Amino acid sequence: MEQLLVINAHPSVDPSMSYSLQVRDRFLETYRQENPNAAITEINLYAEEIPQIDATVLSAWSKLEGSQPLTDEERRVTARMREILEQFKQAKRYVIVMPLHNFNIPSRLKDYMDNILIARETFKYTSNGSVGLLKDGRSLVVIQASSGIYTNNDWYTQNEFSHHYLKSMFNFIGVEDYEIIRVQGTGRIDKDEILAKANQEAEQAAKRLAGMAVMA
Repeated sequence: MEQLLVINAHPSVDPSMSYSLQVRDRFLETYRQENPNAAITEINLYAEEIPQIDATVLSAWSKLEGSQPLTDEERRVTARMREILEQFKQAKRYVIVMPLHNFNIPSRLKDYMDNILIARETFKYTSNGSVGLLKDGRSLVVIQASSGIYTNNDWYTQNEFSHHYLKSMFNFIGVEDYEIIRVQGTGRIDKDEILAKANQEAEQAAKRLAGMAVMA
């Protein structure tokens, strides 16, 4: 059965305080209705250990290349990174839930991306350049909330780096089916209006992904 992995990159734990978490809940409600036997896993980036590429990780990688023994901490951290990578690879559908932080992804999500963008695991280098290794029909839906509006083809559109980064990086590893649901304008538009539009898009996206999972 296809696995749906929900990557929660929101620091809040209370959906009532978060637009993106409320839309996530609507997405999952619809997904389960369309696929009652759905296999769904969620990783909460602000509640679980997400290793950073720091001195410990760099030291471990260097030792592994030279077949040198690791310290206990290096073994622990690299084992955790392997767990995160394997969980990601085992899924076929992905949902990222996040707020927009200063035009970019939350820092914990960047740490997470560093755990899954691994050469010979999710991409490889060839004489003709890099090639994604996850070219087996995977899908990504991004649920993103922001106080500003980023679809008016203005300065804000050009400098909304999170969208460009996530789309490019998932394409880099072979995930080309990408959709973003924007819960935008929270600082200037009526809350009910924002949620109604985003929830409708979430329902449509959930039905589409659930349909793929059922047919697989």
